[in-house]
Amino acid sequence: MRKIWKRGDFFIWFAGATLAISLIMVSALMAVVFYNGLRFFWPKDIVQFALKDGKTVLGQNWEREKIPGLDPASKSEERRYRVKIKQANRDIYGADFVWMDEDRIASEERPGDAVVFERYEWGDFYGFIKEVKGREGRVAEGPDAGWIALQEALAENSAVLEDIRRLEKDDVGAVNYYMEQNRLQLKKLRLKGVESGPQVDALRGEAEKLRAEYDGKAASMQKLKDSLWGSVLVSTAGGEQKEIPVPQIARAYKPNGFGWFGKTGFFLAKVREFVFDDPRESNTEGGVFPAIFGTVMMVLLMSLFATPLGVLAAFYLREYAKQGAFVSLVRIAVNNLAGVPSIVFGVFGLGFFIYFIGGGIDRVFYSELLPTPTFGTGGIFWASLTLAFLTVPVVIVATEEGLAAVPRGMREASLALGATQFETMWRVVMPAVMPSVLTGLILAMARAVGEVAPLMITGVVKLAPSLPLDGFWPFVHLERKFMHLGFHIYDVGFQSPNVDAARPMVFTTTLLLILIVLMLNFAAILLRTRLRKKLSFSGL
Repeated sequence: MRKIWKRGDFFIWFAGATLAISLIMVSALMAVVFYNGLRFFWPKDIVQFALKDGKTVLGQNWEREKIPGLDPASKSEERRYRVKIKQANRDIYGADFVWMDEDRIASEERPGDAVVFERYEWGDFYGFIKEVKGREGRVAEGPDAGWIALQEALAENSAVLEDIRRLEKDDVGAVNYYMEQNRLQLKKLRLKGVESGPQVDALRGEAEKLRAEYDGKAASMQKLKDSLWGSVLVSTAGGEQKEIPVPQIARAYKPNGFGWFGKTGFFLAKVREFVFDDPRESNTEGGVFPAIFGTVMMVLLMSLFATPLGVLAAFYLREYAKQGAFVSLVRIAVNNLAGVPSIVFGVFGLGFFIYFIGGGIDRVFYSELLPTPTFGTGGIFWASLTLAFLTVPVVIVATEEGLAAVPRGMREASLALGATQFETMWRVVMPAVMPSVLTGLILAMARAVGEVAPLMITGVVKLAPSLPLDGFWPFVHLERKFMHLGFHIYDVGFQSPNVDAARPMVFTTTLLLILIVLMLNFAAILLRTRLRKKLSFSGL
């Protein structure tokens, strides 16, 4: 035993066991996230429960658990379970989910004509089609004929709704943008004391043309809205009836009629919607594309700021600064910065970047917009800078370690051949240290993607009306607020008024965030591997 202790075998086995336990815990966590995230897109059957008291409940079976609070000494009660049913129909029942004891259920069946209506508001609705109405009255009656008529109405209305969205975002949005620019130019002239003249007259004439164009676009959009038609009368399992306008239905399907290929197609369609569509229903339904875009753009901007700053600081500390007590204190400070709580960086970004620098920019360049701030409020630019300062110590430490690993003889050989110190750093040391720089960048991106606290006070919002990138000059609007997947998880999981309905979205968004982190890191790792191979072939 003493020999084993002296050889360190115990510590080897202890380290190996700790690593195995860590891998098991991470694998279990990933399995839970993947299972709960992916099953959200898979269509569940609609079950009709006949209860022993004569009531009927229609819904999807989501969970099953032992009834809590029972006496564990009673063996008969230990076998009692309850199921969590998503009954939807929030506007009728008041809640999407209900718990039901299994001993209350008399029988179960899966009716083939049960329909799931995904609505733009009020969540899903489960029921049976009674009739479909058109512009002039009843179009079809009964589940079969009504289903066919509903599909025709959905197809026509979806095309009209797409035209309305295009008009709102592109045509009307463009006119609104130019009208706002015209108003700001007139206000800027008034601030300079110019109340009349040819420039003012030209701007006012342009404003009249824009207003007339806006009225024309608005009339076209109202005409499209008036062309929307149809409603469907749906009955619930309990006998209640609800008339749903067809334009309010995002999708209608019969999950009990799906085969394996049908369920797979539905699964892929839901995944596409989740990745590429905008959110709806307080972010608990629809897609998360604005959050994906904001997250990736913020990480890229953070990398552009943090990497040069961290590399330059590391080069100065290692290659140029005279080693001594002051440089040692700076290194200690850099290492301590890595342990500062992220919310402290958020407060720093709010006070220094937003209020001081952003407020100054507004006073100098955007005075016509005041008191409405442009850069003096949260935005993706300030959020990226804040996270750059948060992650720059990681880049500095990784780069310094890489510089320390470069043999001193390489520097001396370059200097001996007549190269300047800058040329030596740029052409000899920098290529050799690039893998270490990318290592620091990978660690910085991994931390920045998951940070939420500093973003909450530097620019992230629950729902961004427009992306930071669009077709209007200057095309990249760094002053705009943005959505972020991490904040989306927090908002949906802890701020949603309907927690049970929002919980699946938490797992799906978490899964997507993990995949984005893996993709960004994988791209950086591939680049680092290529650089290492290139350096090994060149003899460095």
